[in-house]
Amino acid sequence: MSTTHGFELLRDETVDEIKTRARLYRHVKSRAQLLSLSNDDENKVFGVSFGTPPQDSTGIAHIMEHSVLCGSRNYPCKEPFIELAKGSLNTFLNAMTYPDKTVYPVASQNVQDLYNLIDVYLDSVFHPSITEWTLRQEGWHYELESADAPMIFKGVVFNEMKGAYSSPERVLYKRIAQVMLPDTPYGHDSGGDPAAIPDLSYSQFKHFHETYYHPSNAQIWWYGDDAEDQRLSRLDAVLSEFDQKPIQVTLPKQPRFSAPRREAFGYDSDDVEGAAKHYVAVNWLMSDSLDTEKTMALEVLGNILLSTSASPLRKALIDSGLGEDTIGGFDDSQRETGFSAGLKGVNAENIDAAERLVLDTLRTLADSGIDNEMIEAAMNTMEFRLREMNTGGTPRGLALMLWALQSWLHGGDPLEPLRFEKPLAAIKARLAAGERLFENLIREYMLNNSHRVTVVLSPDKSIRERADAAENERLANVRNAMQPGELEQIIAQTHALQQMQVTPDSPEALSTIPTLTLADLDRNNKIAPIALDSSGDGQVIYHDIHTNGIAYLDFGFDMRAVAAEDVPLLGLFGQLLLGMGTDGEDFARLSRRIGRKTGGLRSGALNGVRRGTSDAAAYMLLRGKATMAQVDDLLAIIADVLLTARLDNRERFKQIVLEEKAGLEARMVPSGHSMTSLRLRARFNPSDWAIEQMAGVSYLFSIRALAQQIESDWPAVLARLERLRKALINRRAMLCNVTLDAANWAAVEPRVRALMRSLPGRAAARNEWPIASLPAHEGLTIPAQVNYVGKAANLFDLGYTLHGSAMVVNKYLGTTWLWERVRVQGGAYGGFATFDQRSGVFAYLSYRDPNLTKTLANYDGTPEFLRTHPISESEVTKCIIGVVGDLDSHELPDAKGYSSMTRHLLGTTEAFRQKLRDEVLSTTPAHFAQFADVLDQVRQHGQVVVIGSAGAIEAANAELPNKLAVTKVL
Repeated sequence: MSTTHGFELLRDETVDEIKTRARLYRHVKSRAQLLSLSNDDENKVFGVSFGTPPQDSTGIAHIMEHSVLCGSRNYPCKEPFIELAKGSLNTFLNAMTYPDKTVYPVASQNVQDLYNLIDVYLDSVFHPSITEWTLRQEGWHYELESADAPMIFKGVVFNEMKGAYSSPERVLYKRIAQVMLPDTPYGHDSGGDPAAIPDLSYSQFKHFHETYYHPSNAQIWWYGDDAEDQRLSRLDAVLSEFDQKPIQVTLPKQPRFSAPRREAFGYDSDDVEGAAKHYVAVNWLMSDSLDTEKTMALEVLGNILLSTSASPLRKALIDSGLGEDTIGGFDDSQRETGFSAGLKGVNAENIDAAERLVLDTLRTLADSGIDNEMIEAAMNTMEFRLREMNTGGTPRGLALMLWALQSWLHGGDPLEPLRFEKPLAAIKARLAAGERLFENLIREYMLNNSHRVTVVLSPDKSIRERADAAENERLANVRNAMQPGELEQIIAQTHALQQMQVTPDSPEALSTIPTLTLADLDRNNKIAPIALDSSGDGQVIYHDIHTNGIAYLDFGFDMRAVAAEDVPLLGLFGQLLLGMGTDGEDFARLSRRIGRKTGGLRSGALNGVRRGTSDAAAYMLLRGKATMAQVDDLLAIIADVLLTARLDNRERFKQIVLEEKAGLEARMVPSGHSMTSLRLRARFNPSDWAIEQMAGVSYLFSIRALAQQIESDWPAVLARLERLRKALINRRAMLCNVTLDAANWAAVEPRVRALMRSLPGRAAARNEWPIASLPAHEGLTIPAQVNYVGKAANLFDLGYTLHGSAMVVNKYLGTTWLWERVRVQGGAYGGFATFDQRSGVFAYLSYRDPNLTKTLANYDGTPEFLRTHPISESEVTKCIIGVVGDLDSHELPDAKGYSSMTRHLLGTTEAFRQKLRDEVLSTTPAHFAQFADVLDQVRQHGQVVVIGSAGAIEAANAELPNKLAVTKVL
């Protein structure tokens, strides 16, 4: 067989579904596999993946993912990953650990930038430094400052996973995998259990890399519009160093249980054990994931059962009142597929009833049949998703790579998951022939499947105390067993690691990182077409963009018509319009109709400060999409919900409120940094006040109160809802944002106008909204082993005038001072700053942070860092490139139209955007020194919000001059 650049061609095919020519190669010398996909997508994606099955829960695969990006043979910097992030136009730059594989993908619209990223990533995975110091930094180490100081565990992944294990849902799914797949690597936690991470030795760590990180175990993906010959040539230069090596990646199937089981576990919570805080999940192991048709059919079944408010299993669980919200779904990400269904927020006495209800409902569906409209809705939703291929902010090539790996990793055909037409047609044909396909799948894989485990997760107030006690006992035993010389060695290692963390890379090391130049950058912004028409009631905002025949329609209603006391309900109202039913349909039929007749309809909100003002532009949105053949159906549905939505169903409203409450509580730990940011920003302008009222901690408090008021005074609640509807649904204060090509818009426009004219019209009201009246410094307590620490101020209020260089300085801080002090030295999973150029709010934030006062001190040290560490011209250039990459992020057609609308509504003109870009491109070292004076104002006047454990906040208050006002959240 002939070779090209060391590769032999195994297959050469066209994948019509993704308009791509696909060639599968094998590198002759190293046996690496390459799937090369050529198409017209400018957002090019490269990825290298390795099967990395864990043999324990030390987190070895996860720690390795972090560690290989901490310096390599050709790029001997401490953090090549961060150096790339500074000076790249990348549209994706990260790495991900899964239960069975580790993936290193990058993406860029610029070919040379992509090559730079690939060069660093390939050297990182095949030739990493990974010294003992790397394991200590990224994984775990003993930290001991002095002989009389306490000894602790520290490490980036160690603290990250402490944060993960503070989330009940993260614990639940970890326990499900543990009990469902106990005889496979999936039964271990590839991310790492904090109790097991310190068991990992350096020799195990090195051996893991030597075993799995070899081209013979590599699956390489290359996608986009770049030249294939260059792909092969560049890869051969790297891979030809290696000879093939026998590597056994064992991902066996789980032997089936002979009978169903039940397992019970606890999770960290301050709630009493009898409270309505139990999780009940019934779980099944199902089919081989390599069977594409079966997997697709089971995915559709999962959508039928649980994905919408009309889904029969979801509806039965919610209607039962046994819990607050459903959990579960279909999972095809592993060797064998699985399905889970259950409830969270369950009382202890209802645990058995929740389990029975799942099984009884499935039995009824199998015997009596599934509603045909529900099947039609799920099939249409699946088909629309596959054909639209809308991956949102994720590069399309990356999403396709992950689909391909579902088969490729396990020895299957990597193109099979991408070819959806054949299995989709087969399923449709079976349904057309009258086969009770989904009822039969319920029987085969659920009712008659003995490999079923019900997992019960219960609140346990002592679990954190026991974990802390076990950790402290372990540390004490280690310390007591050490000789004085060994203790001195730990102290010396602690100080040596700290010194390494603060020692900058040499100019020679930094110069090895490939980067673009300013000459490689576009001087002008990308501009999306926009046309404005206010000739009738309301405003039409139109974007002439090719969308492959899909109409994207956003209907917006001015939320400033709503009085301040009703703003918390705005976080819920869009859901009510779509989730309560109409005069002609109950909510289940409405949901099925949306699924059958459209590509989707959802609610949302746009809320921001108008540039140059402190005023809010705020709109409740209904966001729909449909093929041209479905547009009339979409518009009819929107008209029905706007004109005839039923708001008077007390029980249904209660269900929605409880689901919302449960969702907010579940997000509080994994999204603590976002909640911290919302709480901080609410202090500075009415727009951010409203966002926090609709999505933050205040919203959680309001939802809890609302749940009680439903029981005590339903008429008052209903009156508020009707008042809200009257204020919002007003054609004179609405807009419609349309993204569609001109030929199709000509046909759609009269229908859109007719819908707008059919709505009520009245003089537009505009209410005053306040800013939050909150303590200047707050501590919000949750049951967690980590903290989320924020400090913010409004720079405009403190006299700063916006200049584009602020974006460059902020990029620099996030990849130097804050990264090094908060993450590298502090052990947090993340430390960064954000700056809203419209409102002027600058905020420092940390994520899964073991510290509190140290982090605040690091924030306050930022101005001094800028003054005492002068930045070089080359570093400025890198950061400019990184910011331009952010400005030019790749967007799919619907996102281009939405972003253009957002800029219009918030007063960001194209002239202003270009001025900002020009200022970014002209940033100099002097701007960094000047911004230090600005950040002094944050140090002096900034307000603080911390979400974290009560113990951490109490300890901080013993040190802080400005005490945190404490409020319990969870």
